[in-house]
Amino acid sequence: MTKHTLMLAAASALAMTAAQAEEIKFLCYQDGNECEVLGELAAKFDASSDVDVMVETVGYDIIRDQLENQLQTDAAPDLARVTNLGGLNQYYLDLAPYVDTAAWEEAYGATLPWFRAPGGEDQGVYGWMTGLTVTGPYVNVSMFDDAGVDMPGEGATWDDWAAALTEVKDTLGLTAGLAMDRTAHRMAGPAFSYGAAFFNDAGEPILVDDGFRTFAEKFLEWHTSGLMPAEGWPAGSGTQYRNAAPLFLSGDVAMHMSGSWMINNYAENIKDFEWQAVPIPCGPGGCGAMPGGAGVVAFKSTSQPEAAAAFVDFLAQKDNAAMFAAATRQIPAHAELQAEGVDYGDIAPEIAQALSVFAANAGVAAESTPQAYTFQGYNKNFVIYGVVPDYMTKAITGEMTLDEALSAIDADVAAKIAE
Repeated sequence: MTKHTLMLAAASALAMTAAQAEEIKFLCYQDGNECEVLGELAAKFDASSDVDVMVETVGYDIIRDQLENQLQTDAAPDLARVTNLGGLNQYYLDLAPYVDTAAWEEAYGATLPWFRAPGGEDQGVYGWMTGLTVTGPYVNVSMFDDAGVDMPGEGATWDDWAAALTEVKDTLGLTAGLAMDRTAHRMAGPAFSYGAAFFNDAGEPILVDDGFRTFAEKFLEWHTSGLMPAEGWPAGSGTQYRNAAPLFLSGDVAMHMSGSWMINNYAENIKDFEWQAVPIPCGPGGCGAMPGGAGVVAFKSTSQPEAAAAFVDFLAQKDNAAMFAAATRQIPAHAELQAEGVDYGDIAPEIAQALSVFAANAGVAAESTPQAYTFQGYNKNFVIYGVVPDYMTKAITGEMTLDEALSAIDADVAAKIAE
């Protein structure tokens, strides 16, 4: 056989191997470097399988505005990174026939329901959370030091923090002590802490129970006493969202109730004082925080269901989930990684501290206020997010009594959910 013939034979063999490899398309969006890291993991998966994962990075607007239309045509990708977790359930491939469901339940049991169809009957495995976002507070440590006030520790209640923040406010002459973003999403965690269930025993959405009422009374009191600022909730109207970060950045308040997505912003922009994330405050109903985030899903329209499922399963493995979390500075959804912590490498101490605190907050909320995870997966949670700020603001400004506001919240939520 000649050298030329050998080269032709080798080329033919390579072509046959390439033809045999299964190719799947993964549509990915990123806020930072998530798709780059997923691409690295895809290359690792490709090297150990007969599958080629083609990662296509697109803007979030493509995922938000165009993906569902694509899923209704032949242009659908095999996989995608999405945030509308439950809303796209009808298009998902159930991974259960292809993966170890017991292992998935152990590692991701708290987030699996977010991808499922509503009603509770669906027990499928549909997606891997690439990372969690979690609500929680940030504190101006310098203010506490200047005021000579000890910061409450882990397990402290909202009452403990309200008392400490009031002391800092009065000592330093601040106009307010605690700012909270104007959205029911931020209010939900503290409401859970006071026992708000948001759902009855049958899994049907409710809102104004004894726990919600108790926190609503406290929330109103915090505004009446001046602990919370007039520039926050009272300055908004209707469903308007107001970010309280400017009040924290400017040093007007000592605490900002926000979430893990603010870590990099604060690390980059706070230069004049020391800050840190703190464990989520508790109440008689537990220690509540609202989780969220993005997930990788496969679609049932794929012609390569086994390959697509294998890739999602690969990403979800503990070592790969840890690598992704460390490289993207995200909070893992993997229960064991939350408990153990992730080695984020050589990053600023305040970032590492905040990531660890928010990861712990996610785990605590999953254990003590599981309704937070149920609410995150509820396909009509946007109704509650829209209704609550409107009427609670009217109670704060005196346009309605609290009883009138709570009755209106219940009635409006019920009507909109029934639509």
